Amino acid sequence: MNLPRDQELNALILQRYTAAQSALGRGLLNLHLLWIRLAWRWLMAGAQTTKRLLDILGSLTLIIVFGPLMLIIVWLVKLEDGGPAVFTQTRVGKFGREFKMLKFRSMCLDAEARLKELLAKNHHREGVTFKIKDDPRITRVGKWLRNFSLDELPQFFNVLTGDMSLVGPRPPVPREVAMYSLADRRRLAVKPGITCFWQIGGRSEIDFSGQVQLDVDYIECQSFWVDVKILLQTVPAVLSGKGAC
Repeated sequence: MNLPRDQELNALILQRYTAAQSALGRGLLNLHLLWIRLAWRWLMAGAQTTKRLLDILGSLTLIIVFGPLMLIIVWLVKLEDGGPAVFTQTRVGKFGREFKMLKFRSMCLDAEARLKELLAKNHHREGVTFKIKDDPRITRVGKWLRNFSLDELPQFFNVLTGDMSLVGPRPPVPREVAMYSLADRRRLAVKPGITCFWQIGGRSEIDFSGQVQLDVDYIECQSFWVDVKILLQTVPAVLSGKGAC
C-alpha cells in the first residue's frame, strides 16, 4: 500500500541528487531551502505580529473609549480615602520576566501588610492563588470596581507597552510562582493577558488547577479568531459579575 509513496520519495531523492551534481543545481537547491526557512519563519512570526497588532489597536481604542470613565474612577478612589488611585504590583510575565502591572486601587492603603493574617481564609483549596469572599480590605468604591472588573482598566496601558496582551493567562504574583510545580509553569510560556478562558468561565470560582488547565488549553489552541471569540465573550461575563471577588 505504501509502495507508490515510497516510489515518489525515491524519485524525489534521485532528482535532488542529480541536481546537486552541478553548481547551478546546488545553487537552486540552496535557494529552495532558503525559501522554505523564510516561509516557516514568516508563518511563525505572522501570528505573533497579528496578535500584537490586535493588542495595539484594541488597547488604544479602549483607552480612548474608557478614558472619561477612568478619570471618574480616579476621582472616586481619591475621594474615599485620599490615597493614590492607581496601584502598581509586581507580576510575573512570559518566561518568568517580572513587570509592574497597573490597577485601580480597590483596597485600603495597608492591604499588603494585612495579607498574612487573611491567608488562612483563602477559599481556593490548593492555596497557590489567594481569594476570599468579603475581603475586609476592599473599600466601598473598590467593591463596585471589582464587581465589574473596572479596576483592571489601567492594564490597557500594560498591553500598549507590550508587557501584557488583551488575551492570555492572568499574570501571577511572585509569591504564587514560587509555589508552582513544573507543570504549573506551562502557563508562563506566553505573554499574560487581561482575559482568557477562565475569566469567561467562572473567574475566581475556579480553583488553581482548573485555571492552569484552561490556560494550557488556550496556549495550545491560540489564534486570532480564538482571541476575538474570548474578547467578545468577556463583555457578558464581566457584566454578569459572576465569580467576581
